[in-house]
Amino acid sequence: MGFEQNFAVGFGWRLLLLLAAVAALALSLWQPGLAAARLLATLFVIGATWGLWHYIGRTNREVARFVEGLRYGDFSQGFGRTVGGGFDELGQALGDAMRQLRAERAQANDEARVQAALADEAPSALLLVDDAERVTLANKAARKTFYRLAGARVDDFAPYGAELVTLLRAGSEVGVHKVIPLRVDGIVQRAMVSRASLDRLGRPLAIVSVQPIQQELSAVELTAQADLVRVLTHEIMNSMTPVVSLAESAARLMGEVARGDPAIDDARMAVETLARRASGIMHFVESYREFSRVPVVMRRHFAAAPWAEELKRLFAASDAGRSAPLDLRIHPADLTIDADPDLLAQVVINLLKNGAEAARDHSGSPEVTLIIGLLPGGRIIITIGDNGPGIPAEMAEEIFLPFFTTKPGGTGVGLSLGRRIIGAHGGTIALGQAEGGACFEIVL
Repeated sequence: MGFEQNFAVGFGWRLLLLLAAVAALALSLWQPGLAAARLLATLFVIGATWGLWHYIGRTNREVARFVEGLRYGDFSQGFGRTVGGGFDELGQALGDAMRQLRAERAQANDEARVQAALADEAPSALLLVDDAERVTLANKAARKTFYRLAGARVDDFAPYGAELVTLLRAGSEVGVHKVIPLRVDGIVQRAMVSRASLDRLGRPLAIVSVQPIQQELSAVELTAQADLVRVLTHEIMNSMTPVVSLAESAARLMGEVARGDPAIDDARMAVETLARRASGIMHFVESYREFSRVPVVMRRHFAAAPWAEELKRLFAASDAGRSAPLDLRIHPADLTIDADPDLLAQVVINLLKNGAEAARDHSGSPEVTLIIGLLPGGRIIITIGDNGPGIPAEMAEEIFLPFFTTKPGGTGVGLSLGRRIIGAHGGTIALGQAEGGACFEIVL
């Protein structure tokens, strides 16, 4: 390389100069009476030695400073040029390398900031779990969802559900994707949980993603149910309309026939029964057409207290309300609700009546409760409870299905329509936890 030749030339003549100075000093020492020459020779030796040492040492110092900067990640350092030292090309190469490292570090830092921002703004809550079962809330969604967390261990997540704790355990399988119940702010909702693993500094680390999907699942379920009901009601109505018409015509014609013939009388009674049952089926199917229609929500802000007091008066005037007193509580007293007051009242009144009927048939002192409160984040929660027999766990999801009912003579449209109305508000309705009786929670 060129810098090697330059260095050899520079080193060579400086070494020769030093040897010449040493020889002159030695010669002056052997010759008497040359004190001045000895002094000059000594100074010359010192100067030549310093020049050779400086020639070698200055590049070494530049290289050492360069390596020290790399060691501590200080890429702001540059490599000084050793003009005339024979290392100009080396200095240029090291300087270019430092500039390249500086550019790559800046690019890596920019990319890391982008990735960190993406993770922090991700809608799913990201949890990092190490092999010691320490949990880190890795983004905004995690800190928002689990803000009530008292610690940073796996066991601290117990209030959010046993299934979440199981998936956070160090021994849990990786690559898992499960829908689990998740209790957040006292509300149970379904969430998609995914778990993956990686190594960080030689230690295993699990990444657990938690994404609440209750609202999306409810919307899909309601849409599918509405489509099914719409098809069924359309086909049943098309088939039953001529049956009802013919049965009513036949019953009218047979009523005009002279009575007295037992066979005709029996036939007339059978046809009249058929007409009544067909009309009943038509009425039943007609009620489900309301479910298949998307409710038109006219939202507005209204005070919760007067709205709830009006519901209490309406409920007290009903047959169910006269048998079960209503305990009404609102916290805070000046709470306002953003919803369609008429549609919301329809859902709440229906739940109150159902609760009163269940409590009346089960308890000697039936009662129902209506509690309206505020959840963290500004959400409204409306809780309707009773002291009836409650709802079995195996029916917790079925009760919201169209056509499903446990009441004699019930149509099974009330809860399914209520769920559709609340879904149109962007809210959820679900069974809550209760020590006795049933408890429904509406979150808006």
